[in-house]
Amino acid sequence: MTVTPNYQKTLRACYLGYVTQAICANFAPLLFLTFHKTYDISLGEIALIPSAFFLTQLIVDFAAAGFVDKIGYRACAVISHLLSAIGLVMLAFLPELLVSPFLGIMISVVIYAVGSGLIEVLISPIVEACPFENKESRMSLLHSFYCWGMVGVVLGSTVFFALFGLEKWRVLTLLWAIVPFCNIFNFLTCPIERLVKTGEGIGAGKLLRLPVFWLLILLMACAGAAENSMAQWASAFTEAAMGISKPFGDLAGPCLFAGLMGAARVLCARISSRVDLRKIMLLSGILCMGCYLLTTLAALPALGMAGCALCGFFVGIMWPGTLSISSQICPAGGTAMFAFLALAGDFGGTVGPMMVGVVSDLADGNLKKGLLAAVVFPAALALGLAALQNKKEESFPKSLY
Repeated sequence: MTVTPNYQKTLRACYLGYVTQAICANFAPLLFLTFHKTYDISLGEIALIPSAFFLTQLIVDFAAAGFVDKIGYRACAVISHLLSAIGLVMLAFLPELLVSPFLGIMISVVIYAVGSGLIEVLISPIVEACPFENKESRMSLLHSFYCWGMVGVVLGSTVFFALFGLEKWRVLTLLWAIVPFCNIFNFLTCPIERLVKTGEGIGAGKLLRLPVFWLLILLMACAGAAENSMAQWASAFTEAAMGISKPFGDLAGPCLFAGLMGAARVLCARISSRVDLRKIMLLSGILCMGCYLLTTLAALPALGMAGCALCGFFVGIMWPGTLSISSQICPAGGTAMFAFLALAGDFGGTVGPMMVGVVSDLADGNLKKGLLAAVVFPAALALGLAALQNKKEESFPKSLY
């Protein structure tokens, strides 16, 4: 008797994969001041921690296009979660074991960043390869779990520190490491299909010769920049605009931003089968521009904070939407396509917040002017979608597929 594969188990494993990535990306930043005070690490050195995380992810995104298909999805998924768990466990102990606590932190961050980068490349193509109907809906719901993971990390950590004290952060680090460790067993046993059969994919070289693919790369870079420019600076902006404490600022800033971003992805998962995804994204890009303008130009601080939070809602569909559109336009793109798109998204997510900081510094620390400059990212995304709007799959060169 033939046993029907349980692809819902695959989906649950992928959901936890994005929760794992959210832990890796968002937990350590909550401890930056703790590292500064506990280990006497300078703020300049602290600033290198997120840079090392995202740079490592960029390198992994680029390299993954060449080795994931050779090693296989399952092996890479298991390795990614193992590295994520090991890196988090090392973060709890290595700073105390090495002469330089900063070196211990950096080694730990790089290790779990490799795992996080692999997760980012793998999860979307694994779900895309499953025989589900309405892939756009599945993709949008899948990416909402990064948002729920981010909300969970901020809320869970805030509650833990309130109950047990900030000095117990090492215990919490080990507790967060349980998530990727448990998910290893999910990926060892769940059914996994190949996105494209061996020898049938376009290949990285031909993919990069497609002009439309570079437009998709632009969309992905703008999506990452529009999302992270606000997300990375939401806490600082909320504190500066409202004059409130950091714990409440974290909840009202990045936590609310992530919650609305997740809500948008769930909503789009429900309605994606009945609407044109490109039109939704075009509208979201325009409204995201409005949110950036409201955040930076509103006279009332409360309106600025509302613009910051609503920005999360309108950037929500951009990243998963670009992945879905790319799969429609280039169905034979395979793992290489998702790796290059992840690379573009991470590049945008690195450059966007950096530009906000640079412009703010040039404006004598005026964060509003820095965020105002970031309106260029949703504007460029909207223009790119407008250029893509009238294109049809039939217009692309089939000889490359």
